[in-house]
Amino acid sequence: MKEYSLLSAEERKAEYARTRAEYEAVRAKGLDLDMSRGKPGKEQLDLVSGIFQRMLTPEEYLSDGEDVRNYGELAGLPAARRLFADLLDCKPEQVFVGGNASLQLMYDTITKAYSHGLLHSPRPWHQEGMLRWLCPVPGYDRHFRITADYGFEMIQIPMTPDGPDMDAVEEAVRDPSVKGIWCVPKYSNPDGIIYSEETIRRLAFLSPAAPDFTIMWDNAYCIHEFEGDYVPFPDMLSLCAEYGNPDMVIEFASTSKITLPGAGVSCFACSEANMAYLKRLLSIQAISFDKVNQQRHVLYLKDKAHTLELMQKHAAILAPKFHCVLEMLDREIAPLGIAQWQKPKGGYFISVNAMPGTARRTLKLCQDAGVTMTPAGATFPYGLDPHNSNIRVAPTYPSLEELSQAAEIFCLCLRLSALEKLGV
Repeated sequence: MKEYSLLSAEERKAEYARTRAEYEAVRAKGLDLDMSRGKPGKEQLDLVSGIFQRMLTPEEYLSDGEDVRNYGELAGLPAARRLFADLLDCKPEQVFVGGNASLQLMYDTITKAYSHGLLHSPRPWHQEGMLRWLCPVPGYDRHFRITADYGFEMIQIPMTPDGPDMDAVEEAVRDPSVKGIWCVPKYSNPDGIIYSEETIRRLAFLSPAAPDFTIMWDNAYCIHEFEGDYVPFPDMLSLCAEYGNPDMVIEFASTSKITLPGAGVSCFACSEANMAYLKRLLSIQAISFDKVNQQRHVLYLKDKAHTLELMQKHAAILAPKFHCVLEMLDREIAPLGIAQWQKPKGGYFISVNAMPGTARRTLKLCQDAGVTMTPAGATFPYGLDPHNSNIRVAPTYPSLEELSQAAEIFCLCLRLSALEKLGV
């Protein structure tokens, strides 16, 4: 196989004809394959469905003397707070346990900042005028939709192999209208990058002009290795405190990809001062969250060691799926020089950078051939990828057989769009 940029016009024309014929043959099959979101597949859901296959016994209604069926414990069962603290390597008193979705907690945090301000806000954010937010790109589309919903100007921060470009971050936070940054620090969405220790320390050491600048530390994949051993990760809360910024970070996590996405448990973790402030606001909107579900998770997951054993079972399901896509890309695309991609060892995505100007066309070809994927541009604020290049691949949901078909079609579409861009 020869790099497409080195082909003569006649060679490109012949290659396009062959590839187009392959594509049309696949399209005629009328397939319906889904790689649109990072959802666990059925095999993973079946793996953990035992969490709901029995009711709690009368003895299990009690947790630290608290009846889990009743009101109370706004910040969550002490046992659930201890469990998340174990997973995140922070203190139980720094943890607030909520409902099933960490995204809801993130949205609620921005909402409270907008309506009331945060702990160190001189005024509620809706009184501030211009609001700006730092968005490492490519990044998580739902993060961007939260800050877009509140009218923030979203500033793109390029991702590097070590995490966000910290020179750009340090320059940007000199502006007092910059109120925060989105971070997925371990197996970032979609690149699968683990922030380096230097990057984490520079983030913790920031001196923003805004007194209420907030690092939204979405540690969604904190224990989500699918290849190799568990990778320990620094506690951002402790680091921020060490550098004199104890209230600058709010960390988020959930069991969505540990147990069941629609019926899991989420949390945020923060300084004790932030906790007191946020609990006061939360006490107005809620009396307590679902403590019965919290108790189920405590009894099922037990502790970090036991949870990591469960994650190895998830990994045994996920690893072959990631290898399927990566091996297909290595075989079918790498020799052609038309795309580059990350090779993550954890998380839920593969980030592919196609030839600039071809991402939308590639995904339109995929859609026409029966493969649904995340829309082009979704990994950038406002859905606008300036290079029309980045594509987020989500291998987790289809069966291995379906995924193999979808990956083959994706590679065909990458080839077709590249040839069209080069001219045929």
